[in-house]
Amino acid sequence: MKVVLQNLTKIFPSRDKKAGKEVVAVNDFTFEIPDGKLIGLLGPSGCGKSTTLYMISGLQKPTGGKIFFGDDDVTELSTENRGIGLVFQNYALYPHMTVKQNILFPLQNLKGADKLDKDTMLERAYEVARLVQIDELMDRKPSELSGGQQQRVAIARALVKMPRVLLLDEPLSNLDARLRLQTREEIRRIQKETGITTVFVTHDQEEAMSISDMIVVMKLGVVQQIGEPQEVYDNPINLFVAKFLGTPPINVLGGRVEGGRLFIGEDMVMEVTGVADQPVVVGIRPEGFELDDNGPLCCTLKNVEVMGRDVSIVSSHAASLNPQIRSIINADHRVDTSAETVRFSLKPHKVFLFDAGTEARIPYEVK
Repeated sequence: MKVVLQNLTKIFPSRDKKAGKEVVAVNDFTFEIPDGKLIGLLGPSGCGKSTTLYMISGLQKPTGGKIFFGDDDVTELSTENRGIGLVFQNYALYPHMTVKQNILFPLQNLKGADKLDKDTMLERAYEVARLVQIDELMDRKPSELSGGQQQRVAIARALVKMPRVLLLDEPLSNLDARLRLQTREEIRRIQKETGITTVFVTHDQEEAMSISDMIVVMKLGVVQQIGEPQEVYDNPINLFVAKFLGTPPINVLGGRVEGGRLFIGEDMVMEVTGVADQPVVVGIRPEGFELDDNGPLCCTLKNVEVMGRDVSIVSSHAASLNPQIRSIINADHRVDTSAETVRFSLKPHKVFLFDAGTEARIPYEVK
């Protein structure tokens, strides 16, 4: 099911009646979610991602704009009539019901032409339970399940109605790190097997990048960038997107361009053809450094962390806007930990320039 958002806007009234300043939670969001794809809505708290999800679900009414499921305008349609499956962060399971009863509950509330007989409901309940691999837990109560198992029950309950669109609101936030990894892989598997158009809300960029077909990066209600995860990572449109994506995060330094050459401090680190002379903000991905005894960028060595296949070099530079610079290099390289400084050459495709005022990306040619 294709989902189309047209100029979607949500404005909340101010809590302070005297100040009277409204809060724009989502500002003019236009996007088409392709049929059968998993889309990640990504951003920090307060960016409007959950509000967008709730407008798609019908739990919140847009201040402006329209929502289409396929060719159907569902903007004014009630939640129960939209054909959505919704999974919340806190699972929202009925504690007094068994797993089977929790999954069956949405089907038991169907009315009219949609009403099913008991055997069909049971068949469908066990079908989705097998899909999420909890068919052996059907007689247990939620209190007898792990967090990951409870989340699977919540997903099964959302899927049992055979929804047109599946909406997931930070479904992994309450799980520990290992369960989070395992469950996100399961969500991706389930989505691929069912082919249901899915919107996944998260503040965790690693989660969004690992399972989404496309990601939408948001900030203060405004869409910053939309694209395939790797494309957005490799070509961030502005400094916010560059800083938000990546683990470890991008290294940010002050720099300047003079005569088509990029300077960081007193170091001329690379040529950037086509860029006017100006102060710039320089973003360097951790994997964008190459250990080089004759490299142009000289940093003060702080620490070396061996991480198996990789080595993380922690250093500092007077021009760095972060407390430290983190460089990831192959473990085959040996670092002299007794040295006071370390030198790097840079991989041009991992170095981004941003306008010092607007923070917009500045393109440049690499010779």
